[in-house]
Amino acid sequence: MKIMICGSMDFAKEMVDAKNALERLGHEAMIPDDTHDCVKNPALNMDYGHCMRTQIDKKCFNKIAESDAILVLNYPKNGMKGYIGGATLMEIGLARHLDKKIFLLNDLPGEDELRYALEIRITEPTVIKGDFGRIK
Repeated sequence: MKIMICGSMDFAKEMVDAKNALERLGHEAMIPDDTHDCVKNPALNMDYGHCMRTQIDKKCFNKIAESDAILVLNYPKNGMKGYIGGATLMEIGLARHLDKKIFLLNDLPGEDELRYALEIRITEPTVIKGDFGRIK
């Protein structure tokens, strides 16, 4: 399966690790073009100029369109288990619109913690509970 890995770029190192793990399982995995840059310089993920210059959002959307599925790495962040930020929400919405399979690494937080948790649940994601082997 061809899988685009999505999530906060605070998880850039984990994206590289997930890509390697998925490839060991026989999948073709893609990550955002600037992932390795964000591993080296974490501040890039919030750098407006970098995002505009690289058009990273459009490049990620194109990779989602080319994929069979997305895997959202929703690790804990900012005191929230299963964190999903705004950019990842847009990627989930696009995947839903394009009828791609949507996998979440971990459970979603409740709607009291993440105000758009309902919208994500509506996309009917498969929660793999940290086990890449559950992606089928």
